[in-house]
Amino acid sequence: MRPAPAIATVADDFNPLAVKGHNQPPPSDFDLIKQGIEDLYEEARNFADGEPIASQEMHDAIEELRTQLHEAGKRADALRVEEKRPLDEQIKAIQDAYNPLIQPKRGRVDLAKSALDALLTPYRTRIAQEKAAEAARVAAAAEAARVAATEAIRASSGNLAAREEAEELLADAKKLERQAGRANKAAATGTGLRTVWKAELVDDAAALDWFYGERPDAFRELIQSLADEAVRRGVRKVPGFVVRDEKVAV
Repeated sequence: MRPAPAIATVADDFNPLAVKGHNQPPPSDFDLIKQGIEDLYEEARNFADGEPIASQEMHDAIEELRTQLHEAGKRADALRVEEKRPLDEQIKAIQDAYNPLIQPKRGRVDLAKSALDALLTPYRTRIAQEKAAEAARVAAAAEAARVAATEAIRASSGNLAAREEAEELLADAKKLERQAGRANKAAATGTGLRTVWKAELVDDAAALDWFYGERPDAFRELIQSLADEAVRRGVRKVPGFVVRDEKVAV
């Protein structure tokens, strides 16, 4: 590893963008912080060349560089927060103004719609049930007429007058079938209702087995996140995991 290059500290009044002349606007706080971080990044590239630390002097130089990067990052983040504060305040003011009106599930629009839905749903459900019952009645009558017409045709063999009557019965049965189709369509459309499917957990083990086979990657990500959270809380034995410690620079 080559000797450690000297690390120039980034003083508060350092102006890396200063130029001669009077036509250039003064650099902004962002410009100064950006240039300072870029300079420190280049210094880091000089050190991070693939060779390990070989001396205490080199270690101390890298430690100082890391400290400067950390502090520069804190200053950049503080400036970011300060610059976007007016926008955050504007967004919050807008959100606070509209939330009482249109906030999902809590604004006046959703609250009123929910209350009205509680009135509409039972009525619409009753009408839909009545239409479904009527459709079922017509369908049953059409099926009975079809069976009767089929039997009449079978029994009319050799009897022309009986065959004519049976054909009339069959035509009537077909009319009832068409009526049943229309009744069934009317019962299934224009109800003002929608079907909502909900999954209710009743067997934890069966659900875990199915999801593990259905989405193993997502399942592993979930249990990994749960294990990481447990370790952060101080748990040192997690079934199915090996919990080990690693040392990292701070």
